[in-house]
Amino acid sequence: MSENSNVVSVGRVVGLWRYPVKSMAAEALSKVDVSWHGLQGDRRWAFIRNESVRSGFPWFTLRQRNDMARYVPSFADSTKADTSRTIVKTPSGDVLDIDDPALGLSLCSEGAQVIKQNRGVFDTFPLSLVTTQSIARLSELVGDELDVLRFRPNILVEADDDVPFMEESWVGRILRIGALRMRVDERDGRCVVITIDPATGERSPEILRTVIDQRQQCFGVYGSTVEPACVALNDKVELDVTAFSPPS
Repeated sequence: MSENSNVVSVGRVVGLWRYPVKSMAAEALSKVDVSWHGLQGDRRWAFIRNESVRSGFPWFTLRQRNDMARYVPSFADSTKADTSRTIVKTPSGDVLDIDDPALGLSLCSEGAQVIKQNRGVFDTFPLSLVTTQSIARLSELVGDELDVLRFRPNILVEADDDVPFMEESWVGRILRIGALRMRVDERDGRCVVITIDPATGERSPEILRTVIDQRQQCFGVYGSTVEPACVALNDKVELDVTAFSPPS
């Protein structure tokens, strides 16, 4: 229990990741600044097909190319990720600048163009979180040990209570993660991307079927920043039991 009786400990941070390019490989972090637009450098770049018609979801992602997570982006200066030069190592070993047309051609035969969005290219909210207990329980349900990166979270929490899906009870509440204050906005609705193994690109449709059948197609939670701060591995995660905003 915190010195403030309205704040209770619920876990600690055991994983932090950002995804410099939407649908490409994750970058594991020991600490990171979190602003109003999520983790510094998270999903600041995304690709669209040259011939695609703009729509509500124009992005070229793992849906179109299931080995896209084998493209590994990085920043020349990770401390200045939002302004630093960004490069990508392709599965064949080539290292290309993010805006090199050869990278777009490597992804898509008709070519793809990259777009930078300083606010981040997020499907819904800028932060995503899941607990180790939820990963373990879903692994049991599908009969296979699942890689957390299949779910592309920003923050992995080891909850104090060994109860799966605990994070869903935090929706509408404020979490304190180190000095960061994060509102948990809603459950994370899932799509075909979670069926794709980030290491091999192989698809396992039963994972999405299980999430649909057992969890109403939701797994983990989305959130947004209430008070920016730096977050680090092993930071305590606390729940403010007085701060409540009913989900819309």
